[in-house]
Amino acid sequence: MGTKSIFTTFLSSLGVPYTEAYSDRQLQRMPFKSLFGFSRLLTSYGIPNAAFSLPDKKGLAKIDTPFLAQKGHSFVVVTEVAEEANGTQFTYVSEGETITEPDNEFLNDCTGVILQAYPDSTSHEPDYSHHHIAEMATVSKRWLLYASFIILIIVGFITSDMWKHLSTILLSAVNLAGLSVTWLLILKSLKVKSTAADSVCGVLQTHGCDHVLEDKASSFFGLFSWSEVGLAYFSVSTLILFLFPETLPQLALINACCLPFTLWSIWYQKFRIKTWCTLCVITQTLLWCQFFCYLFGGWWHGTFPLHFSILLIGITYFGVMLMLNAVCTFIKNKDNS
Repeated sequence: MGTKSIFTTFLSSLGVPYTEAYSDRQLQRMPFKSLFGFSRLLTSYGIPNAAFSLPDKKGLAKIDTPFLAQKGHSFVVVTEVAEEANGTQFTYVSEGETITEPDNEFLNDCTGVILQAYPDSTSHEPDYSHHHIAEMATVSKRWLLYASFIILIIVGFITSDMWKHLSTILLSAVNLAGLSVTWLLILKSLKVKSTAADSVCGVLQTHGCDHVLEDKASSFFGLFSWSEVGLAYFSVSTLILFLFPETLPQLALINACCLPFTLWSIWYQKFRIKTWCTLCVITQTLLWCQFFCYLFGGWWHGTFPLHFSILLIGITYFGVMLMLNAVCTFIKNKDNS
């Protein structure tokens, strides 16, 4: 799930029944984000509301929460005002992040203009029942997709006899971890809000992933982003591992060809841009974990002479990479239009 918008955050804090998809669409249709626009939206939800401008901003500490406040050039949802030993503390939500500040810091940026809402038992999203059923169906489809994916993995793991060797058990785990990490990288490169991606990326350096992914070296000759290359690599490797386990020696050779890139990537982050992308570092680590799984599992035996299958595997990697690139380019162009 992405970060809640300011409007759905306010509705949630008010305890008003709503669906994110419909409410976010209504917010996006507002030509200008203003208290008047928010007031009209709330009215359409059957929520009485009123706007106030307080000459003395300290009066905000006496307003019942939650309320919508103008802070700088944006709006925040104030969820709590508490008297602490060190003074009054304001807790508010801004862009999905919950922040607590002392009154002097909060009031310094606050304009004193607020919007209060007074929902009752009849307040709800227009046609809420219909939208709620549609939302539940969408969530159910998502979970069915996850369940199908997990079942396919389990069946593939068993039928391909991956469970018979410790090296292939570990290799399967590494591949699935690689799928997860590179998927998060794709989300970051597309600027899709993801709590999981943000939390992982902040481990080594705050906003490090964003800085690295925006660098010109984050793409392969300007044609494919490294996140697309990574997702294509781990997805095809996992699929071939489960469907054609006899090609393990060829997969080992392809993995070895990727290792020089890992050294260059770490060097580039360390010495050129001096910024660490946690997801990138994890991806490089997983490639080396793959190498050791192949090595200690004895899967390098039979690699040479080269088999025709390695050409087919290479074509599959390239085809999936092209497909991912087309999808990601379409999404980026749609967002920029």
